[in-house]
This record gives sequence, C-alpha cells and structure tokens, in this order.
Amino acid sequence: MDETTPPLTELLATDLDDGFTELVRTQAGTVRAVLLRLSGSARDADDLGQETFLRAYSALRGYPPERRGQLQPRAWLLTIAANVWRNHVRTLSRRPGVADGIEVTTIEIPDGCPGPEQLALDGARRARLVAALSRLPDHHRLPVVLRHIGELSYQEVAGILDCPVGTVKAQVSRGLAALRAEPGLAADRGAYGADGTKTTETANTANTATAKTAHEPARTERKEATG
Repeated sequence: MDETTPPLTELLATDLDDGFTELVRTQAGTVRAVLLRLSGSARDADDLGQETFLRAYSALRGYPPERRGQLQPRAWLLTIAANVWRNHVRTLSRRPGVADGIEVTTIEIPDGCPGPEQLALDGARRARLVAALSRLPDHHRLPVVLRHIGELSYQEVAGILDCPVGTVKAQVSRGLAALRAEPGLAADRGAYGADGTKTTETANTANTATAKTAHEPARTERKEATG
C-alpha cells in the first residue's frame, strides 16, 4: 500500500473487494508458508490456501463493516487455515491407501541465491525441515508452525487451539525439542547461522535455535509474496 491507502482493516470495513485484494496481497505468503509446513506438500499448500481465502471472503461478506474493521487479519486468516488443514487431515485419514509422502522436489527456492551449489544446499535444508515437521505429532506441529512460521503470539495460538497459554508453551517447547533432536537439522544448525548464511568452520558448533532456522524460509516467502 502507498501512503494514501487506508490501513487494511479500514479498507476491509469500507470497501470489501479492495480490502480483500489487499488482504491476499499482504497475507498470502504467510498462509502458504504455514500450510506448506503443516502439509509437507506444495500442491496441498496451494489448494488449502485457495480454500482458506475462499472461506475468508465468504465469511467477510457476512460480517458487518464494524466487525471487519476490528479483525486481526493474520491471526484470523491462520485460524481459518488451521481449520482447513485439520479438515484435510481428517479427510485423508478416512481414505485407506492414500500416500503420506513429502513432496520435497516441489519446494520452491527463492531468487537471488549465490549460485547452483547454494541453491541445492538451501533446497536440501528446506526439504529436511519440512520432512522433520511432518514427523511431529499434529498437537506439536500445529502450535510450532503457528508460533514460529506464522509469527503469532502464544495468546493468539492459544485462541486458535482453544486451550490455555501454558499448554501452548509446553507443546511448542516439546515440538522444538523434537526438531532439535533430528540429526539432519542439528547438522544444519552447525553449518548455517540464524539468517541462513553459511558460517565459518570455527563457528560450526553454534547452537542456533531450530525455530530461527525454520523461520528463515517463511520470511523469504512472505517477502516474495508481498513484493
């Protein structure tokens, strides 16, 4: 938005169509990043993201302007996205024989990387992260992703999951501990810093938190989505 464009919630309240266009422009990257880490599939993330925004638009049409103006857009959208994903998981569980593979070959690599070798390394890192997240139980994966990929507060995650804040903190802590125990991610933390750049050999013992390593690709995707 330029300096003359009203804030997003004000735009949603006064002009739903323009406001929704801005909502998609600013939040689509976050929604897709969260759904990619939850589903492990770029194809599913795209499909679930479309369903999320369809549901969002349908809901907004039924809201009075004052309610649209009071929304917390990211937390509200990620609540819908979480419900869409959970419905997707329930549907898959009722389909015997459906593959639960992780489509690591479809994960996108951001532009501007140093070269082919670095592209391959970054793609492999991201694939290992997505695969590791997919191995977390749902009750740990969802709060970890909402907190560290969606960048929601513990209070906002607790609202989405309808549970106490203390429960969310415990689930996130256990989920991150499980990720830190993954051998591949432990090696990545030794070779890369929190900003995703390769460290020197003397810094290979750095204990960068897995949550920060997980968070870097999401920031890149959101930057690309918002231009």
